[in-house]
Amino acid sequence: MKHLKRAPADWPMGNILWFAVLIWFSSSLLSQSAYMAIHGLPYDAVAMLETLGPAYYVIVGLELAMWGGLLFMGWTKLSRARRGDNLAASTA
Repeated sequence: MKHLKRAPADWPMGNILWFAVLIWFSSSLLSQSAYMAIHGLPYDAVAMLETLGPAYYVIVGLELAMWGGLLFMGWTKLSRARRGDNLAASTA
């Protein structure tokens, strides 16, 4: 069992990442609901991004890279956990 008398020195990077994703998702949800409360329709994200001109492609690329990184990190964590479970089961 872990020692609960001491506070951890630093937050793990995985926790910080998931907090950032949660904050990003929550802010998007609140922004969309506020816009719908005022205008009655959801905003069109594609039309908003297209008004940025050529920077639109950079933003879409950054978002795709972010989602790819999240998927890669999730897959890596899952495979490590399964590998650990398999090693524990084979040694028992």
